[in-house]
Amino acid sequence: MFTYYVYILKCSDKSYYTGITNNLDKRLNEHKAGKNHNCYTFKRRPLELKFQQVFNDVLQAIYFEKKIKGWTRAKKEALINNDFDMLQILAECRNATHYKYFGK
Repeated sequence: MFTYYVYILKCSDKSYYTGITNNLDKRLNEHKAGKNHNCYTFKRRPLELKFQQVFNDVLQAIYFEKKIKGWTRAKKEALINNDFDMLQILAECRNATHYKYFGK
């Protein structure tokens, strides 16, 4: 059985990088060593691992990685901090057409 990791790195410019790998230690070392000059993290080192989630299904891992990449900074930080109440609040639709706001 294979294991896949979705991870979030905090960069030196305080931005977040989200990635997926099947070998977390190797991939972190590649990021930290600057193996790929075209990688987002290359000019943003040093890096700090802030979050990791293990998956046994690569499709679930890919789905979760893509989902996180579309999140706001606040949602990523709520996930990193295990603040699931805040994550739920930030996930709610806030536009005027949402069912919660009809008739108000």
